[in-house]
Amino acid sequence: MERTIHIKSGDITLAATLHEPDFMVAKKAGKVPLVLICHGFVGSRIGVNRLFVKAARELVAHDVAVLRFDYGGCGESEGEYGAGGLDVLLQQTRDVIEYAVSLEHVDTSRILLLGHSLGGAVTMLAASQDPRIHSLVLWAAVARPFEDIARIVGEKSYQEALQTGSTDYLGYSLQARFFQSMSSHSPLRQAQRFEGDILLLHGNRDDVIAVDAMFHYERELRLRKRGRCETEIVVGGDHTFSSEDGYQRLISSTVHWINRQVGQQIVAV
Repeated sequence: MERTIHIKSGDITLAATLHEPDFMVAKKAGKVPLVLICHGFVGSRIGVNRLFVKAARELVAHDVAVLRFDYGGCGESEGEYGAGGLDVLLQQTRDVIEYAVSLEHVDTSRILLLGHSLGGAVTMLAASQDPRIHSLVLWAAVARPFEDIARIVGEKSYQEALQTGSTDYLGYSLQARFFQSMSSHSPLRQAQRFEGDILLLHGNRDDVIAVDAMFHYERELRLRKRGRCETEIVVGGDHTFSSEDGYQRLISSTVHWINRQVGQQIVAV
């Protein structure tokens, strides 16, 4: 079952979609794991070529609940995306985690974060600060938010934001503090604080965020005393895993890893 929900975050409401396994809808005894999907820069909970919709439906078929949401100012959510930067994205992620924890049939010890692109950087930061999160999946994750986003937007637009206070990027008004916030966070440095298990997936044809980003994360994560790190290059995958073969490789590896993380058993109420 899929249903649209609304989650409060500060003074705005975030639009989200909750995917529930059939037995969860039927209110049978048991608690299930949940995957929280965080989209990327100026994206939405649907994803390019319906990436997150397809992934959520595949995961729910394996008895895993899924919650995907739009950050403020994206998709159907209220707010202005470019006003606050990573600080706001982090707070919104925390608010959605709190909502997930409150769900009656969700096993709060088995909540996983899945982040794509800039959403990968946000989930890395959020997970490193939340001891309740023990598993993390990063798809084509941004490793250096300021450098990567400034490059994507372009030097001219970045300088315009600095000089005038904001710049128009694809219809989004990105304010100067949006970029300043990006420069104040380092998911690579924070990665060493995350003590859980993590799966890193990156396409070898990604021309938006180079596959080197995955290796930068891997290097930092290997320095930890706790937590396992697995990596995989998705052959043929671009930044949004838009080819059928790239997507199938991505989702197969993701589902297999998540199933190993959460197990097939349903925790009794």
